[in-house]
Amino acid sequence: MSFESIPQKILRAGIERGETDAYAVRHDGGWVTTSWRAYAEEVTSAARGLIALGVEPGSPVAILGANAPEWVIFDVAAMAIGAMPAGIYPTSTPDECAYVLQHSGSPVVLVQDEVQLAKILEVRDDLPALKHVVLMRDASSDVDGVLTWGEFIEQGFPLSPNEVEDRLSALGPRDGATLIYTSGTTGRPKAVVLPHEALVATAEAIQSFIDVGVSDVALSYLPLSHIAEQIVSIHTPAVMGHTIYYEPDIYRLAESLKEVRPTAFFAVPRVWEKFYAAVSEKLGEASGVKAAIANRALDVGRQHTAALDRGEQPGALLGIQFGLFDKLVYSKAKEAMGLDRCRFMFSSAAPLSPKIAEYFSGLGMQILQLYGQSECTGICAFNEPDRNRIGSVGPAMPCAELSIAEDGEILIRGSNVFLGYLHNEEATAEALGGEGWLKSGDVGHIDDDGFLFITDRKKDIIITAGGENVTPSLIETALQTNPLIATVVVIGDQRPYLTALVSVDPEAAEGMSDDEIRAVVQGAVDDVNADSARVRQLKKFVILDDPLSIEGGELTPTLKVKRKVVREHFADEIEAMYS
Repeated sequence: MSFESIPQKILRAGIERGETDAYAVRHDGGWVTTSWRAYAEEVTSAARGLIALGVEPGSPVAILGANAPEWVIFDVAAMAIGAMPAGIYPTSTPDECAYVLQHSGSPVVLVQDEVQLAKILEVRDDLPALKHVVLMRDASSDVDGVLTWGEFIEQGFPLSPNEVEDRLSALGPRDGATLIYTSGTTGRPKAVVLPHEALVATAEAIQSFIDVGVSDVALSYLPLSHIAEQIVSIHTPAVMGHTIYYEPDIYRLAESLKEVRPTAFFAVPRVWEKFYAAVSEKLGEASGVKAAIANRALDVGRQHTAALDRGEQPGALLGIQFGLFDKLVYSKAKEAMGLDRCRFMFSSAAPLSPKIAEYFSGLGMQILQLYGQSECTGICAFNEPDRNRIGSVGPAMPCAELSIAEDGEILIRGSNVFLGYLHNEEATAEALGGEGWLKSGDVGHIDDDGFLFITDRKKDIIITAGGENVTPSLIETALQTNPLIATVVVIGDQRPYLTALVSVDPEAAEGMSDDEIRAVVQGAVDDVNADSARVRQLKKFVILDDPLSIEGGELTPTLKVKRKVVREHFADEIEAMYS
């Protein structure tokens, strides 16, 4: 059978799935759906528009904006004609936008609205390769050279559909399909070139053990510039057919979850931590008989989920108890989160505390942790519904192979591995070692059953002045299970002892005095210290006035900490802890 790319799968789905819902957007307080047939037609029209603008095979194009159908339509259309779409995070500054456009040499950029357009216009004189700016639907501008969505589509009307078909037919599995600009936690973002084969292999690997189809619903809310959200919103729907609901504002996530009630939900650990804080607080308010019921429900839930994790069917008695507590406890907790219909729940992008995963298992919620990075199409290890081990990120995906180097670094090989970094042969050679192994930069181990456990980022490991190696993420993750604590950054490289910068959750801290906040944080630190060797204990901490943020540059759009930026921004606070 000849190779079929993601764009080809989507266009075929337009015929086979017809009037089945492909995506939905919020409109006038409700949700309006679009069929797979219409979605496929929109992709074809956008592909013709791009050809009319002179986009050639192998050329990058750029997209700047929040999650919306046009983002995905433009992305798929670009891939369909052999171009490579590059997403720009909507939180990017004008200079950051200019960097991606200059580095990629994109001749066309799609922008969300007038706010995002202003960023491009501010730096346009520095972008000689940029020829066309296109706006998403419902946006307009009187600036010369800026096309509305309708005008962009009209550009392609005179073209024959055969021109798109010819481009599609020419796509090869190892041709570049998309550019993923890394989040830049350690410097300027690098452009990961992923081949068409990698996108298909990853989506089909997920399909092999996640039973999701056209009756399922997922929410698109994490930045589409990130490979994880592209897997959810673009690649797996092409293969599996679930409906995507677009939420462009992550701050409306809680509201959208209750409206959409997804049957599959992917979240970063910070989202699960927020859920944990709210649910555990609510159940913790119970007393007497209600408290006894809640505790027994959590115990039964853990036993029931543990059986599923092992690939076993829970026993009859356990099943009866689970059904009872589902009515009394589990269903109400899930409904409060908007997850009452959810059959598959996932976590990635950073470590999820086993404590939190265990807690949710007590509510009958099996959170499947996975692991990957942009260079391996977002996923290389994945816990499966009948093969799940809390604390691990699962065994290797069917399309991937894992190994551990002598120094503990995780190595990845397979059809999901990238082609290299655009315009950066040195970094490519450094990342791709001998025999096609990708050096992940992460440290971990694989147990006897093939489950991968992540220890830390290789570059994040702290070596104290006494020569002790310390894994900061273990300390940070443990502290962040406290509902009051939002983010922790452990400091101590080449220092005599460990310290920490702590930011608190404003909602959790509401109504608390500074002394009360400090007492809670101190208690959390004392608890973690009690379980740690002396050299791994925190001696001091500083509570920051404001939480770390994307806007402040301390967090990436997927809520990862930019440690270098944090150390620079809070250099005075750090030095004070060592004076």
